Amino acid sequence: MSDLHYDPFSEEVIQNPHPVYARLREEAPCYHLKNEKYEAYALSRFEDIWQASMDAENYSAAKGTTASHLLTKVQPVTPMVNMMDPPTHTELRSKISRYFTPGVVRRNADKVQAFVDEAFAPIQDGAGADLFNEFATKVSVKVACLANGFPMEDADMLNELVWRFFGREEGVEGMTADGLAAMNELFVYFAELIQKRRAAGTEDGSVIDLVVNTEIGGRKFADEEAASHLSMFIIGGAETFPKTFASGVHRLWQHPDQRAELVADPSLIPNAYQEILRYDMPTQFLMRVTTNPVSFHGVEIPADKPIMFLYPSANRDPREFENADTFDIHRTSPRILTFGHGVHACIGLHWAKLEGKLCFEKLLGFAPEYEVQESKLERIRTEFVQGWESMPVEFNR
Repeated sequence: MSDLHYDPFSEEVIQNPHPVYARLREEAPCYHLKNEKYEAYALSRFEDIWQASMDAENYSAAKGTTASHLLTKVQPVTPMVNMMDPPTHTELRSKISRYFTPGVVRRNADKVQAFVDEAFAPIQDGAGADLFNEFATKVSVKVACLANGFPMEDADMLNELVWRFFGREEGVEGMTADGLAAMNELFVYFAELIQKRRAAGTEDGSVIDLVVNTEIGGRKFADEEAASHLSMFIIGGAETFPKTFASGVHRLWQHPDQRAELVADPSLIPNAYQEILRYDMPTQFLMRVTTNPVSFHGVEIPADKPIMFLYPSANRDPREFENADTFDIHRTSPRILTFGHGVHACIGLHWAKLEGKLCFEKLLGFAPEYEVQESKLERIRTEFVQGWESMPVEFNR
């Protein structure tokens, strides 16, 4: 149909992308975005994105993976781990992955439980709280610090920088000047941390030491490169979980019967969290650049063209999920794309699943009939991320 139009910066998409995604899947599963500012292609079906995510031969992340890198081009490309291609990406990821295994996460479950209890303690005597800003963000940044070996006393400061990085301003497409400044402040912080470690000659076996001391491709990272990688680890670890948790709080309030089932049987929570992750994935897309010509559904994509993987669209693809637009905590989904797939699948998914389990156990055990204050909700307004940036609830205890 000629009136189908997809632009990640459009008001229609920022307000609610799913009707547009549904049309893309049916009418233009490989959609060509082309205007006076940028050009790209967008994939919207599950199987297309699943297969392309495994194809390191025809797609590269080296030029960036976000709209800021490949569409508006306001952010300089830095050598973060998510912007590396095999074999160097494989070499670095294989070394880092030992800090993110299910066994490591299980051994740290008591510490994460303590973070959850500490974050909830200041709000539990009140009538309610903003569960996004007063609870989930405080948990996620501490888990990110624990997983990576970052100083726990700097958690609040790092959290502030991460959320400034994701800030958006009306009338500004993509990253803001303050977001870029926050990114630079993260780089400076980690560069100074690295220099202090080098000067002191101390090591604690953390991700920091691995990034600083490991040789990749026959050489060690320069301080600014190592700082860039560590910045990515704090951003990825701190920002995503609060959005998925807030979405889950909202969906369970909208479906009180399903919420009551989780209260009665908390063993259902991990599967319910999987459905929350599928139904309301916050990251709207990540990108690659084609290294060779590829073809989808009769659309030929030349080499060296940006291509968008519309993950939330794929997670609602009826070809993969029966009644895909229905929220169902009993759904079993062997495959979802919330953590990506293939070469660049999220390395921290086991930490995230533990956070989800423990935070929902805490909330539902304390306030099983909480009420979302819907009139006070604040929605994130960006091309890149959907969800809530506040989640005020009344505990109703």
